[in-house]
Amino acid sequence: MTSWEAGTTAQTVPASLIPRPRPAPDPLRGVAAGTDPWWMDTMDAVIRTCAAHGRTDLAERLARRRARLLHPQLRVLVAGTAQQGRSRLVNALINAPACGLLPDADTPVATVVHHADTPVAHLIMRDSVDADWTAAVGLQARIPLTPDRLAASLAEATATLPAGAPVHVDIGVPRSLLAGGLVLIDAPALSPEAGDQAIIAARDLADQAGADLVLYACEAGRRLSDAELTLLAGLGQIFPGLLVVLTKADYAPDWRRDLAESRIRLNQAGIPAAVAAVSSSLRQHAVRTGDEALNRESGFTDLLVHLRRMAEDKPDRLARATAGALGRLALQELAVPLRTELENQDAAGSSDAVAHLQATHRRLDDLRKCTVRWQNKLSDEVADLMSDIEHDLREGVKKLLAEADEFFTTNDPAKSWDEFEPWLSQSVQDLTQTSVSWLAERTEWMARRTAGMFPPEAGDVLPSTALAITDGSSLSDLSTLDAPPVATFTPGQKLFIGLRGSYGGVVMFGLATSLAGMSLINPISIGGGALFGGKSVRDESKTLLKRRQTEARNAVRQHVDDIFAKLNKDARDSVRQAQRALRDHFTAVTEDMQEDAMESLRNAKAAADRDAAAREAHNRRLREELARLADLHTQAQALTERARA
Repeated sequence: MTSWEAGTTAQTVPASLIPRPRPAPDPLRGVAAGTDPWWMDTMDAVIRTCAAHGRTDLAERLARRRARLLHPQLRVLVAGTAQQGRSRLVNALINAPACGLLPDADTPVATVVHHADTPVAHLIMRDSVDADWTAAVGLQARIPLTPDRLAASLAEATATLPAGAPVHVDIGVPRSLLAGGLVLIDAPALSPEAGDQAIIAARDLADQAGADLVLYACEAGRRLSDAELTLLAGLGQIFPGLLVVLTKADYAPDWRRDLAESRIRLNQAGIPAAVAAVSSSLRQHAVRTGDEALNRESGFTDLLVHLRRMAEDKPDRLARATAGALGRLALQELAVPLRTELENQDAAGSSDAVAHLQATHRRLDDLRKCTVRWQNKLSDEVADLMSDIEHDLREGVKKLLAEADEFFTTNDPAKSWDEFEPWLSQSVQDLTQTSVSWLAERTEWMARRTAGMFPPEAGDVLPSTALAITDGSSLSDLSTLDAPPVATFTPGQKLFIGLRGSYGGVVMFGLATSLAGMSLINPISIGGGALFGGKSVRDESKTLLKRRQTEARNAVRQHVDDIFAKLNKDARDSVRQAQRALRDHFTAVTEDMQEDAMESLRNAKAAADRDAAAREAHNRRLREELARLADLHTQAQALTERARA
């Protein structure tokens, strides 16, 4: 590198960037405003708010930017896509071949150019890709480069490093342009087509390089692409002094039209950026020949004046605009989770505690309905059971009486009563046992049917003790039946009945034989009388048998009716007792469940009240915090508006 001060640099650029009294107007922006340091208070408040919200990364990033805004240097990051003349632009500004020295067309090694009393160059090895470029490094991390053979020395130094090592070139040159604190950073090429990732990468690069201002180089003769506009919009949000420079204007015959179209497109996209068109070739030729008119024609005069104004405005206008932009973005980033949480709570509706309270209300209502259901079920089952018991008893009695009638149809109660009475007693006993067993089974079935009306969560609600069912012992006094009193057919009665019957036979046969001349009493009439007398005795015997059978049937029927009445009453009493026992048991179960439900309801109501109060307090804190963020956002917006004034 030779001829550091050659050419017309002293005549064509400002001798210093130190603010002068009565500065000339900035041809790319406007007149600077008065100093107003209160931006630091707003930025400090934003930093404290970020720390209070747990965003220490954001607070540290803002603290670094705040410290840089207070630094006298103005670090300008020259960025752009590949082959857009970034390095030549920097070289033309300082009138020295400091950038773009490696043989590759677009080297990934960035170059930082600043003022130095004598030419000096180092290759800086950073600790990591994310390391701060402005941080001090040790001697071991600084590889000296030879200024007179900078390109070869840089190529040799980078050849010894592993591929992708985080390095950048640090060059100091004795230039009055840089003496006021202007630092130019030739950044690696960007890739706007990456979308949001490109914006993040560009922001990270500018933050690591410690940039205060971004100069985006774009070749004249082509339009800014939509991807580039998106990238510029993302950069313009945190770098209010964004500058777009159309390079290689000497190769674009319609560069003025390109300049106007670029301004229009940036304005339509809402990107607050200054736009200029320059020609590095004309600038270098003008410096070599000392042609001041050609230097003005190159566009660098206005660019240098703009950079000088930005350096003068850094403590005031640029600091206000940057603090306002950074504050707004940080506050918006802080407000997003708060607003999302508030919206989610509003959209979520009732909380778990309220849902539990509603479920407890429904459970209590279900218990009330359950009470009505099991009471109705128990009443229906009791009515059905009583009807079935009476029907079954009647069927059993009817069958027993039919068998007794059939028995007495062919048997004489006076002779076969001893055989009949044990059968009758056993039949009554069997009927009683069958009725009792069936009644016990139906009562148990009734209890299970009634218990089925309770909800599943109630568990096993059947009574633990057996229900009291009569065993038929009350029929002990009715279990036997004495033989009915039967009149005996004595011999005297038989003689009397026989004489009475034979008298008619003697008379009838005697009259018939008297016609034959025989006497009234003769052997034939006596035989006829004996025949009629025997028949009378036999008929009377049959009549007495039928009477005894009828009386026996009536006695058995009366006895069985008494047993039926007793069994029916005992069964009804047993059913009533079972009904009362089940009613009392299930009522106690229902009361216990309702008491538990009421206790759960009270607890759920208290929990819901506490949760509602906590949610309301939390929502109120969120709204208050959002309001505070909005106030800070207003202050940050005021900084930006005052910077534009």
